[in-house]
Amino acid sequence: MKNVLFVVSEWGYWGEELIGPLEACKGAGYNVEFLTPTGQKPAALVVSMDPEYIDPPLGRSVTTKEMAEKVRAFTQSNELDRPRSLKEWFPQRAYPSSPTYLRDMEAYHKRVDAIVAKELPQYDAMVIVGGSGALIDLANNSRLHDLILGFHKLDKPIAAECYGVTCLAFARDIREKRSLIWGRHVTGHPLDYDYLDGTGFEGPHALDGSKTGFGDGFINFGAPFYPLEYILRDAVGPEGQFIGNVGHETSVIVDYPFITSRSTASSLECGRLLVECLENGLRRHGW
Repeated sequence: MKNVLFVVSEWGYWGEELIGPLEACKGAGYNVEFLTPTGQKPAALVVSMDPEYIDPPLGRSVTTKEMAEKVRAFTQSNELDRPRSLKEWFPQRAYPSSPTYLRDMEAYHKRVDAIVAKELPQYDAMVIVGGSGALIDLANNSRLHDLILGFHKLDKPIAAECYGVTCLAFARDIREKRSLIWGRHVTGHPLDYDYLDGTGFEGPHALDGSKTGFGDGFINFGAPFYPLEYILRDAVGPEGQFIGNVGHETSVIVDYPFITSRSTASSLECGRLLVECLENGLRRHGW
């Protein structure tokens, strides 16, 4: 049985972007494990369970009643109650200003190398679930970058959706400091589909561990923190390509081992192509 690791933000994930790949993996008979940055149970963005919510750039609903019900049922299940903690699994890189920097980095590399060699081989693929929460605790998470580098080293499929694709742009060997997707073909949230207002986050992040004082679980930050299209265009370099497929209903690009998915509507296709990579050796799609 194949094992797939799902990485989920603790600041709000988009429901369909979890359900799409999850259904494909379960349909193929795979075992699924969930991972969050600190081991907290993640929350689905409320708007991703609302078929009446109108996506501002598209001017229409992006969630069907059927999908909204699936997401709501999933959030009420116990599947996400005890995710694995990335913080407890991977070590933090040492600060260069540390008086014991060299020894700290030796210990860091030794631990990461051991995880990649002895623990990651049990997994066959990973999925980085999208949604606005990925902007906060996934995009610039060095532990997650090391996890991605480990899967890449082992030549295992890495699927990333929406703002989760940012993690691929920022994942890089700390010696070379060049993006892991340099020279690759990727898709992601294009400028045309970025919100001007309404980028929100959710979760139990008040000091007392509740949602009180956090806008009853939701807070609006307006526009997203960064234009992902620009980041991806820079990250792939002159020999790579960002493919937004603006105007097309879906956009999923496979440039193995990377499977990148633009946004919500592409989630089911992302899951299907991940299974194609694992079952039939798919290496290229969409370019």
